[in-house]
Amino acid sequence: MADPWRRKPALQVVREGNPGKRPVPESVKVPPGELAEPDWRDTFRPADDPEQEAINARCRLVAAQEWKRVVPVLKLAVGLGDTDTTVLKDYCVTVARIDQCERELSANGLLVRGERGWQKNGATTIAGQYRSQLARYIRELGLSPSARTAITTPETDDESDVWD
Repeated sequence: MADPWRRKPALQVVREGNPGKRPVPESVKVPPGELAEPDWRDTFRPADDPEQEAINARCRLVAAQEWKRVVPVLKLAVGLGDTDTTVLKDYCVTVARIDQCERELSANGLLVRGERGWQKNGATTIAGQYRSQLARYIRELGLSPSARTAITTPETDDESDVWD
């Protein structure tokens, strides 16, 4: 049950309206906008090496799929604006890089032969760092079940289901 004495976060007040007329900082208010999908070729550049190009093409595909999966839901649930493009792009890049690391680990294993014997595959460390960053993005964007409980959908005038 929600705490009746705790104030709503400023973004929630902006989304749901401000019946109490309490002041909301101007920096919180973001006008809604159309979020244009980034050109993933700028982030995952084409490469001359066919093997590296295959990896970058896979990253472009994963990032684009993630963008198409989360943006429509977040536009309805959170009311994203143009200023949120960078956070969403970073989220999609993180998902793509985790996929890349997991593929590297599947291909070469957790341990690799190095100059001084068996060593931990560097992709394990990179994947761990990306996963901790992903957890922050998930919390920030309200993509986990626990984060979604803190977000309420904006009130709509029509009776239609927002998920149709």
